Amino acid sequence: MAQPRVLVVNNGTLSLPQLRNRLEQLGSGTDTVDAASVPARLDGRYQAVVLSGTKVRAYDRDYYKPLIDLVMGTDVPVFGICGGMQILAVAAGGRLAEGPQRVGGYDVRVDKEEPLFTYVKPTVTVFHRHTLYLQEAPAGFRSIGRSTDAPVEFLRSDDGRILGSQAHLEFRGDGLEILRGFARLYR
Repeated sequence: MAQPRVLVVNNGTLSLPQLRNRLEQLGSGTDTVDAASVPARLDGRYQAVVLSGTKVRAYDRDYYKPLIDLVMGTDVPVFGICGGMQILAVAAGGRLAEGPQRVGGYDVRVDKEEPLFTYVKPTVTVFHRHTLYLQEAPAGFRSIGRSTDAPVEFLRSDDGRILGSQAHLEFRGDGLEILRGFARLYR
């Protein structure tokens, strides 16, 4: 089988090289595009889409409309990381709220029956660098991981195609293993 390709949408993250490196470590080729330049369709070029974190608030629906249209119009797995998850959640009607500033490793309880968590224990340590939190899963989604400060650390669409992580999975060993679980979905 040919090497799977992942379209990485750069939403202004500071850790784009680390994210791409992690996906490439897992055997995927990556191409990067910014949110304002996403293609209208994937046309079979990519087996998955990953949305990076963002320095910009996820509330700008007009700016992110082409990205949301792409995500909703494709049939490949999609993974939003930190701000990428928040963009997806806000587009679906989710609400973000300010919370404590978290920088560093934090423990999160995950739903082990989810394929995303095949390679991790029920409690993972993931890297956080943010102050905004999704308060509840929007309609059509559910929380599949939680922590003290974040009731929705991980998010999954009802059909299982769209996933999200509050944490930056490009850091720490558990983050890599969660990305390995995501890679199983598009291979």
